Amino acid sequence: MRIKKWFLGFAIVIAVLFLAFKFIAWPYMKEETKKISPQKTETYTQNGYDLSVSYSSPKKKGRVIFGNLVPYNAVWRTGANEPTTLTTKSDISIIDKKLPAGSYSLWTVPGPDNWTIIFNKEIPDWGVTLLSGGAETTRNPKADVLTVEVPSRPITSVQESFEISFKNQESLNLSLAWDQLEVLVPINK
Repeated sequence: MRIKKWFLGFAIVIAVLFLAFKFIAWPYMKEETKKISPQKTETYTQNGYDLSVSYSSPKKKGRVIFGNLVPYNAVWRTGANEPTTLTTKSDISIIDKKLPAGSYSLWTVPGPDNWTIIFNKEIPDWGVTLLSGGAETTRNPKADVLTVEVPSRPITSVQESFEISFKNQESLNLSLAWDQLEVLVPINK
């Protein structure tokens, strides 16, 4: 009888701790990380495109970014907090590969000279697992819809905050820029 009471008490304590984490600590932690890496949204609605990208923008803060904070040859959630999402209201092509209308999580594999860009049909709540201390992403590779490789290029000035934008010079590109590096992902119809 004592064991049953002890076990019931233990189960109640665990349940209360879980609920406190889920409904108090987790929302608080998410809100606090947004202060450090604010949520941003960029849109592009010209020339028949209706695109938006939503991401969290971490800062450099004197750190070595690529090859250190963001390791080479490992999947990155492409920003901070939740994974970056790209939404297109019409079918587009990334380089020469078709991407149907919809919303996608955007993952990258930075390399010293080239980046792999991954569009995934699942959009998880958070971009990394807590138990890994942020070292492992929550991306499900089986849900990848499109993967392309693009070159990275140096930029002359230091970009303090991670920025994603749409650049339409000679053609439309999704630009990922941080530290002294930029990656352009060609978008076309």
